[in-house]
Amino acid sequence: MKDDRKLTIGKLANVSGVGVETVRFYERQGLIQRPPKGEGSFRCYPEVEAKKIRFIKKAQELGFTLKEIKELLELQISEQATCGNITQRAEVKLSEVEAKIKDLQSMRRSLIKLVDSCGDKNISIKQCRVLDCFDPGWKC
Repeated sequence: MKDDRKLTIGKLANVSGVGVETVRFYERQGLIQRPPKGEGSFRCYPEVEAKKIRFIKKAQELGFTLKEIKELLELQISEQATCGNITQRAEVKLSEVEAKIKDLQSMRRSLIKLVDSCGDKNISIKQCRVLDCFDPGWKC
């Protein structure tokens, strides 16, 4: 596809793998530019906006917030930005992800203890020790 090709909002959404409302949302958030109306009162988006939307979606998959993605997009057009600026943001995100993984591993260990605290799964609910584990004073 050529960079000078123009797309209606529906075609832009389609080639970007998102819905029309997502395109409008990204416009409102200032992540993509809303073009002026052209012939026939249709807005025609340059193909570069599709590339930008795919970048936004991938960055979201990597855990970046829309605010952080906007900063990344702004860096792409900055004359003073360096690769180090992007790397720094990626390192911060990596640290956040590693902290979340650590928290999830801790939650996993706690849930394993919770599940294991019930020796006999056929006992009455009134005798179930699993419920005791939700009491702050009880150790499971």
